[in-house]
Amino acid sequence: MTQTPLAPLLSPFRIRSLDLRNRVVMAPMTRNFSPDGRPGEDVAAYYRRRAEHDVGLILSEGTVIDRPAARNSPGIPFFHGSALDGWRRVIDDVHTAGGRMGPQIWHVGSVAAPGVDWTPPDPIESPSGLAAPDAARGETMTEESIADTVAAFARAAADAKRLGFDTVELHGAHGYLIDQFFWQGTNRRADRFGGATLKQRARFAAEVVAAVRTAVGPDFPLILRVSQWKQQDYAFRLAETPALMTDWLAPLVEAGIDVLHCSQRRYWEPEFPEIDGEHGLNFAGWAKKLTGAATITVGSVGLSGDFLGAFGGETSSPTGLENLLRRLDREEFDLVAVGRALLADPAWLPKVVAGRVQELQGFSPATLAELA
Repeated sequence: MTQTPLAPLLSPFRIRSLDLRNRVVMAPMTRNFSPDGRPGEDVAAYYRRRAEHDVGLILSEGTVIDRPAARNSPGIPFFHGSALDGWRRVIDDVHTAGGRMGPQIWHVGSVAAPGVDWTPPDPIESPSGLAAPDAARGETMTEESIADTVAAFARAAADAKRLGFDTVELHGAHGYLIDQFFWQGTNRRADRFGGATLKQRARFAAEVVAAVRTAVGPDFPLILRVSQWKQQDYAFRLAETPALMTDWLAPLVEAGIDVLHCSQRRYWEPEFPEIDGEHGLNFAGWAKKLTGAATITVGSVGLSGDFLGAFGGETSSPTGLENLLRRLDREEFDLVAVGRALLADPAWLPKVVAGRVQELQGFSPATLAELA
């Protein structure tokens, strides 16, 4: 197998205590199949199927910390209380199938879920009571509520380790709570968690990371998902230059992050084409270059259309991986997250390895309505 063009994708990877059989990561994807906040046997079987088909690392759907209004849909699972019994079943099943897994732990902040007619019973919280620039929703967090939130992230990570998970991912992307602190449009605070610079506004995330690192110890690997774009503004960029990206991400790596999960709509798009051209490094490539951290690339891997189109009813067809494999072989990034292709087909990787391209399934939005 090491003589095949797929060798970069199939090579093992190790970081801290995490050993992976290949470079394929199942991307976290909200599924809304835990109506009481507790994942059941169907959720455990859903993740087990991906482990049985050789996915190197599974990252769970977003699962929320123990804070009021941390979720924006009633089907999103908790990662606290009695829900932890369900997550124990999930990780035991994944391990039995030979897989490795981490929960993505999350707080949605003040963002409403598109198309969901549901409001949490508790007060909605965010850095400045804004869901988007000039769009008021919920309450401004006090310093006490910020401290409680930091502690809740740390408890969730400690519980993940206690249950036997292999890593944990913090969701700091896509306009949710941690990202709302990064974004000047939603962070108008005048205290130490605000500020005119991105480096200042990264303080909340750095405190979360440091608390989580203390809670899990030195050997447990920590992943942070980040994005330039926001669901509130798909064209927005937090860091317009490499220097600003360093100001944003380097303090988070210094605080204890091992892997940056760099979310793009299309992984092949260069992050700073004005510097290295139209075939230059993508977001994950620049993040690795600037911080020295391992990185995960993600964004339309193996499919023709991006994930935002899926929510508009668009289907996507399978595509080749040649560009991805060349970049991975050059070590521009370390791991590759696959989302909708694995959602549509748990056996995506074995089919790719065997060259059974004609059997690869495209993605249809109808897939979102089932837990296959």
